[in-house]
Amino acid sequence: MKFEAVTIKDIAKALGLSTSTVSRALRDSYEISPETKKLVLEYAEKINYHPNPIALSLKERRSRSIGVIVAEIANSFFSQAIDGIESIAYKNGYNVIISQSRESFDREVINLHYLTSRSIDGLIVSVASETKDFSNFKELHDRGMPIVFFDRIVNEIPTHKVIVDNYQGAYDATRHLIENGYKLIAAIANNEILSITRDRVAGYKAALADHGIKEKDSFIKYCAHGGLILTEVEQVVTELMKLKPGPDAILALGDKLTTGSLRILKANRFNVPDDIGLIGFSNSDTTELIEPPLSIIKQPAFEMGEIATDLLIQLIESKHPVTDFETRMLAPQLIIRGSAKNKKGKPIPFS
Repeated sequence: MKFEAVTIKDIAKALGLSTSTVSRALRDSYEISPETKKLVLEYAEKINYHPNPIALSLKERRSRSIGVIVAEIANSFFSQAIDGIESIAYKNGYNVIISQSRESFDREVINLHYLTSRSIDGLIVSVASETKDFSNFKELHDRGMPIVFFDRIVNEIPTHKVIVDNYQGAYDATRHLIENGYKLIAAIANNEILSITRDRVAGYKAALADHGIKEKDSFIKYCAHGGLILTEVEQVVTELMKLKPGPDAILALGDKLTTGSLRILKANRFNVPDDIGLIGFSNSDTTELIEPPLSIIKQPAFEMGEIATDLLIQLIESKHPVTDFETRMLAPQLIIRGSAKNKKGKPIPFS
C-alpha cells in the first residue's frame, strides 16, 4: 500500500469545514474564531498532521533546506563539521541534505545539480581534491544562490569562508619535529591545487627555513586523492624511504595521509618514532588509541560547521543583497603523543 500523507482536505472533510477555513486556522489567522482554531489544531495534532514542505516552499519560495557537499562523510573532520552544521540548521528550522564527492569533480557536479534541483535555499561546500574548474559554483553564485565555503575554499568567488590557520598548524608541527632532533623531514600532502595544501606546505617550508634547514623537492610528495586511495600513500611513502638519505620524520598534511602513512610504515617494519617520527592532520578520536598514539594537528571542525551555517543563514535571510563578506580563520591545536617524541634512532633501509 502506498503511503499517503494527511492533507488539509482530510482535516476539512473530517470536521465539516472548508479547506480555506482549516488553512487559516492552522496559520492562526485573526479571521477564524478561537473555538474553530482549537478544534482544528487539536484534530491536526491527533492525526499527526504536518504541513507539506513542497507546498510551503512553492508558496513561500523557500524550502527551509540547506545542501552540503563534502569530500567524505566517513572522514572524522567532515563528520564533526556536519554535526556543527546540523546543530545550527535545525535550531533555525532548516533541514540538511548531505552529499559526498569522494574527491571526484564529476561526482561533485552531479551532487551540485541534484541539490539545486531540490530548490535548496543555500549551499555549504568543501571542494573535492580533483576540482580545478569552479565555474559551476560561480554560475550559481552569480544567479543569487547563497554559498559558504569551508576548509577547502574557492578564493575566486566572493562569499563567506570558514578556514583553519593551516599555515600555522603545519609550521608548529614542523618546528616541534626540528626542536626534537629531526632534521630530514618529509611532507606528504593532498592535491596541490587545494587551498589547504598550499597553506600547509607553505607553513612546513617556512619552519624549515626559519631553522636553517634547506627544503628538498624530493621530500615533498602529493597525493591526488588525499589518501582516499591507499595505494597513492603507499607509493609516495615508498619513494621517500628509498631516498638516500631518507627522511627521519614525516609530516602528513591530511587525515587519510596520516593514518595511511602509519599503516605503511608499520607494514614495512619501521618503528615509529624510533626509526621515523610522524605528525599529521587528523580529527579522529582513535589516534590516541593506536600504537604508537599519533601526534596530530586537530582542527575545530564542529565550530567550523556552526560558523559556516550561521553565515549561510544570514545570507539566506538577508532582506538586501550582501556584498560585504568575511573569511573566518580558526586556530588548530597541536597535540603531541608518542609518534613524535624526541628522536632516538636513525632511519632504516626501506625493504
